[in-house]
Amino acid sequence: MFLVANFISALAICLDIVTSVLWWLVIIRALLSWVSPDPFNPIVQILNNVTEPLLAPFRKIVPAYNIGIDISPIFVLLILLFVKYFIVKSLLELATRLK
Repeated sequence: MFLVANFISALAICLDIVTSVLWWLVIIRALLSWVSPDPFNPIVQILNNVTEPLLAPFRKIVPAYNIGIDISPIFVLLILLFVKYFIVKSLLELATRLK
């Protein structure tokens, strides 16, 4: 049973790292939107390509033109917090109980 526990623990740690990286990428993208960076900059393009699939569904639900600002990063950050504090912690607790 320890193999399953180790697998679940490793999965939880990887998921934690991915959510942390995505957290910072969304924050950086939101901050960059205030200064209007060069869209042809390769770093900006990579940042847009990584975060846009996360932000686009929320932009359809709450368009920015209704309130004047784009609040889709807030929704993405809330979901990432949920993943980090509920799913990751639950997986780690499950792995601990299986050992």
